Amino acid sequence: MITAKHVQNSGSSHSPLFVPSKPGSNHPWFELRNWKLALEDSDRRVVVGFSSRDVPSLPWGAWVTDERQRVVAFSPGAMSHNTIEVPALRSPDADASQFMHALSADPSLKERRTSRNSFGAALPIPRSKRQSRLSSVTVPDVQDALKGMKEPSRPSMPPPRPSGRDFLAYHLQQTKAEKVKLAKNMAFVFDIDGVLVHGDRLIPEGKQVLDILNGNNELGIKIPHIFLTNGSGKPEQARVKQLSSILQNPISTDQFIQSHTPMRALAEYYSTVLVVGGEGYKCREVAEQYGFKDIIVPNDIVAWDPSIAPYRVFTDAERATSRPRDFTKVNIEAIMVFSDSRDYATDMQIIMDLLRSENGRLGTVAKDPVSQRIPIYFSQGDLLCPTEHPTPRMSQGAFRIGLEAMYKALTGVDLERVVYGKPELATYKYADEVIASWMDSLHGEERIPENVYMIGDNPASDIVGGNMYGWNTCLVRTGVFQGGENDEENPANFGVFTNVLEAIKTAMRKELGEDFRFEWDDRRVNPVYMNPSHAGAVAA
Repeated sequence: MITAKHVQNSGSSHSPLFVPSKPGSNHPWFELRNWKLALEDSDRRVVVGFSSRDVPSLPWGAWVTDERQRVVAFSPGAMSHNTIEVPALRSPDADASQFMHALSADPSLKERRTSRNSFGAALPIPRSKRQSRLSSVTVPDVQDALKGMKEPSRPSMPPPRPSGRDFLAYHLQQTKAEKVKLAKNMAFVFDIDGVLVHGDRLIPEGKQVLDILNGNNELGIKIPHIFLTNGSGKPEQARVKQLSSILQNPISTDQFIQSHTPMRALAEYYSTVLVVGGEGYKCREVAEQYGFKDIIVPNDIVAWDPSIAPYRVFTDAERATSRPRDFTKVNIEAIMVFSDSRDYATDMQIIMDLLRSENGRLGTVAKDPVSQRIPIYFSQGDLLCPTEHPTPRMSQGAFRIGLEAMYKALTGVDLERVVYGKPELATYKYADEVIASWMDSLHGEERIPENVYMIGDNPASDIVGGNMYGWNTCLVRTGVFQGGENDEENPANFGVFTNVLEAIKTAMRKELGEDFRFEWDDRRVNPVYMNPSHAGAVAA
C-alpha cells in the first residue's frame, strides 16, 4: 500500500497543493503554493516524488489517498483548463443507514467493497475566466484576447462624469476615504429562501437590506454582496429576473450561485446524462446552457415505455413535448439530480433501474451492482427547505436518503454518490471567485474583502459551511432555524438575529462604526440644503 509520508515547502512556485488543516481550524484544507511530496510504500521506500513544478504534466492532478481511500493531499492545478476539482467534505457513501431498520439483503453482497466509479472525494467546479485563486494556470484565450486591447476613447470629449445622487456620493466618498476603505473591505453572502424570501413571497426586511447595500446609506456606496442558495431548478437568468422583481432591486447573474451552478463543470466529463427534478423541462434547459450534449429527462423514458412507471398518468401534452427513443440502445453515463423531484415514484423508479443496470442501459440488470453502476450527482443535500408553508418542507436531501435506502435494500451495498451545494468546500471556493469578480465590477478591485458575512437560516448548511470556510456567520429566525439562543450543533459565530436587516446592520456597525446611518440623505451633502442663504428657496 502506497501512502503519503511527507508534504513540505520547496523553492518552486507553480500549482498549489491542498493538505488537511490542523484540528480546530476553520478551513478544512490548507493551501501550499510551494511544495514537495513523497510517497512511500510499506517498507518506507520512496516510490514516487513530485513537486509543484511537475503537476501540469500529470493528467489528473496530484491526488494522494491513504489506505482507507481518503484524500490526504491534492492539487487542482493539473485539471482541465476549464474545471477545478475540489475535495468533498461529505463521504461519497450513503447516509441512509442511520435512518433505516434492518433490511434483508443477500449475505454475499454485504462485505463487497464499494466501487470508485464516481468522483467520490472530489467535486469539479468551473474554472474562472480570470486568473484563479485556486490555480496558477491562466486561461490562455482570455489572456490572448486582452493583449493589445486599449482603453476605449472618446475623441474630443471629456470622460463621463457622475450625475445627480451619484455625483454627490462620488464627492462625499472623496472626503471620507477611510470609511470608504472600510466599506470596501466587507462583503455579504446571502442565502435566499428563508432569509430574503419565502418562495415567491417577499420577507420585507429583504428589500430594505438590498436598498442599503445598493447605495441607500450615508456614503452612497455599493457594498459587495452575492447570493449563494441551495435552491435550484431554473436557468440562472430566469431566477435572477424573478428575484429582482420580488426584491425590487437589480440582481445580476454575475453575483448569483444556485446549487447546480458549479455542476456546469461536469459537462466536460459526461455527454449523455439523465437530468432529474424541477418543473416541466426547465432543468433540461439548464443542462443545455451548461453544455451537456445529450440530455434525457424522465418524461422521455416514460414516453418510450409507459410501463416503466405503472402508476404515472402520462398526458398527451407531456407526450407531445417529450423526446422518446429506444433507450435499450443508449448508454446513460451519469445521473444529475438538479432540483427537487416533482414525481417521486417515477423519478425513483427510473433512477433505481439505471443504478442497477449494466453501465446505464435501460432494460438490463447488472450481475455486479457495483462495478457497472453509473455515478449519480445531487445538487444539494438539504433535508428541509423553508417555503410559504408554516413549517419547512422536505427537500432534495430527503429524496436522496430515500433512494439510498431503496438501493441498499435491493443490493445490500451503500450507494456511492456525490453531493454539491452548501456546505461543500467546492461551493465556497466557487463563491470566492464570484465575490472577487463582483468586487471588480463594482469598485475595480479584483480581490476578496477581508470581512465576509454569511447570512442564512439553516445551521446544517449555511452556518456550518461558513464557519468551516472562515467567514463570519449570522443565523436568522425567518426560515429553518426556530431554536433558542443559537444552534447547539452548528452555532453561528457572529450571532443569531431576528431577521436579515438586524444582521447586516449589526455587521456594518461593527465594521463602519456605531453611528453609521443606513439611508442616504441629500440634506447632509447637497450644498443647496447645507447653505443657509438658500433656506428660503428650499422652503418655497
